[in-house]
Amino acid sequence: HGAEVDVGRQDHLEALVDDVETRYGPVDLFCSNAGVAGAGGPEAADAVWQNSWDVNVMAHVRAARVLLPRMLERGGGYLLQTASAAGLLSQFDAPYAVTKHAAVAFSEWLTITYGSRGIGVSCLCPGAVETPMFQAQSEARQALMAGGAGRMTPEEVAASVVDGLREERFLIVPHLKILDYVRGKADDLEGWLAGMRHLHDKARNDQ
Repeated sequence: HGAEVDVGRQDHLEALVDDVETRYGPVDLFCSNAGVAGAGGPEAADAVWQNSWDVNVMAHVRAARVLLPRMLERGGGYLLQTASAAGLLSQFDAPYAVTKHAAVAFSEWLTITYGSRGIGVSCLCPGAVETPMFQAQSEARQALMAGGAGRMTPEEVAASVVDGLREERFLIVPHLKILDYVRGKADDLEGWLAGMRHLHDKARNDQ
């Protein structure tokens, strides 16, 4: 059973959850996966920034608004929220990276606030995945986005997600090289920033 949903509309999400619960029963796991790739930096139009914020962040917020009261009333539930490696590494286009960073922060807030009340939260932060959004990029851009972490198929990412959910890990990062970057950020922020600048400059020169 499929449904067309505008994640920018609260009433659409409420109708979706109502329909699913009527057909199949309570939602135990909700995967919030919508995303858009806003391009540019500070010069990007306000509309690009707003659309990135509305889809990459507020879609998660709206889903939580609908699902949390129901899950809390039942005594538990699980939210899987898709962000991006860009949200951990602050790389590539600013509207995308910044809003994905906010999505990671919202996931952290959810698990801190509701984790002791039976609500599980996982934040999925993949790197380059062979999706239509990725494949729409030029070959040079695809190589840049894959970097040293490589690229994965949706099926490979799905297998990693299943493992992460089974272990109830908060941060699910299918591309293992990206975990090295995340650990480096925690260990030495100044050194990590210098490394990210180096990667950014190299990518810009290679374009």
